[in-house]
Amino acid sequence: MNIFIVEDEEPASARLAKMLGEINPEIVVKDTAVSIRSAVQWLNQHPAPDLILMDIQLADGNSFDIFRQVQVSCPVIFTTAFDEYAVDAFKVNSVDYLLKPVKQAELENAIRKYQDRYGAPSPIDYARLAREIRASDSG
Repeated sequence: MNIFIVEDEEPASARLAKMLGEINPEIVVKDTAVSIRSAVQWLNQHPAPDLILMDIQLADGNSFDIFRQVQVSCPVIFTTAFDEYAVDAFKVNSVDYLLKPVKQAELENAIRKYQDRYGAPSPIDYARLAREIRASDSG
């Protein structure tokens, strides 16, 4: 799963990346952006990630401005210290709305919610597949 983090506080961004790695080592943080401007630029120049983790209050404004400047086609988990934007968040591609400081269990639940909603592929059970193939060959 490829994730793009939009967060203007470097310690918060690093903490999110660390928690994501602990939740699932296969999660790849493709990049981070610290502003509306850098997020719009990144989204215009790269394929859409599977998921975005996005703070709402950025140094150069409100992250909802990103949605006005570029088509955001992937789901978003908002991470913010402000609860008054929850309704606005669900008008865009929001999967969840987590208040800071983000707790690992809450982030894990939000990732699971994303996977349930967007059908993240399940790991292949090779042992079961081999049994089924052997069973069909002997039958």
